[in-house]
Amino acid sequence: MGECLGLYLHIPFCRSKCDYCDFYSLAGREDRMDEYQKALVRHVVESSAVARNCPVDSIYIGGGTPTWYGEKRLLELLRTVKRHFCMAKDVEVTVEANPDSVDGKMLRRLRRAGVNRISMGMQSGSDEELRSVHRPHTYQQVEDAVAAVRAAKIRNLNLDLIYGLPGQTEESWHETVEKALSLGPEHLSCYGLTIEEGTPLAQRVARGEQLPDEDQQATLYLWTVERLAQAGYEQYEISNFAKRGYQSRHNMKYWMGRPYMGLGVAAHSDFGGRRYSFVSDLDAYIQGMLSGDEVVDESEKITRRERGSEYLMLRLRTVHGIDEWEYRREYMMNFDPIEAKLSEFEQKGWARRQGRRWQFTPEGFLLSNQLIGQLLELQENATLGGTLDRIRQKKEEG
Repeated sequence: MGECLGLYLHIPFCRSKCDYCDFYSLAGREDRMDEYQKALVRHVVESSAVARNCPVDSIYIGGGTPTWYGEKRLLELLRTVKRHFCMAKDVEVTVEANPDSVDGKMLRRLRRAGVNRISMGMQSGSDEELRSVHRPHTYQQVEDAVAAVRAAKIRNLNLDLIYGLPGQTEESWHETVEKALSLGPEHLSCYGLTIEEGTPLAQRVARGEQLPDEDQQATLYLWTVERLAQAGYEQYEISNFAKRGYQSRHNMKYWMGRPYMGLGVAAHSDFGGRRYSFVSDLDAYIQGMLSGDEVVDESEKITRRERGSEYLMLRLRTVHGIDEWEYRREYMMNFDPIEAKLSEFEQKGWARRQGRRWQFTPEGFLLSNQLIGQLLELQENATLGGTLDRIRQKKEEG
């Protein structure tokens, strides 16, 4: 049998589009749901043929809002996946949900179909903050939805939270975190608000609206890391915290460089030594899948050198971090300049070493994009230098 595979199914439909969202999601396209279902089911069946030797140990149905898509369609997708893919015995099955689009009946049917993890978009405990970014629910609906999840006997719940929302203060963020903790989730994802080009929120900022700045976000983040640790949630990635044994298996595949297959419009995959994606156009995807036309948007073979870059970029997002000999053995590259730079980061409180393994501190996580960028530049220079040395050596031998 091959390495365990993560399977992602993208559902692009939403009741409404939030002001900060730049994912491929669509509001007001319910008229295309049935045709999309046909296309996605066909995609599942066709893709299973190339993954027969890879047991699936995580299924993640994301979006969009999968629960807006409807339980009947979700159940059909799960039946199709289980019929055509090889399933691991302990497969983790996650469905993303919004509080306004779930009810007890739906959740019970999903649990009986094998769904054992719900990832819910709470985002804030303040109705005013939710309205400020056009979230389609209230905090009361969050409480009701969590109660329905528990009544359905689903024992693994994640809540998404966002810090840096319009009008948010330290006090209101603390209240949001405390409200989330009172709901007893097994997992929390806490994301800093980012302004994505082309979104309504970006347009609002361009017109002069003020949001919490980077320093304010940093304060909220560091407080959150400390508070969640006190509450028994271990940080295992920049934005993710879990009670022991409840790390997201599917998301860890992304960060640890494990194979995953994404199916559906705009979905991405890393499978069979290639990274590829499908068209980000609902109508073109449906037409292509149902008529047998090409729906792959981009595809590239990943070289060992590129894998080495991904190792640094992705592993350093996690508390697992990177290991000197793992790096040397797998990617055949010199770790010395990387270690020297990490030692500089350590002196500034941004990184720490445990044996041969390095990881960022919470303060380092805040600067991770910049710090990883410096490490990748060093790696590129070291690789280029090694190539030039080999060329010179061959010339001398010739």
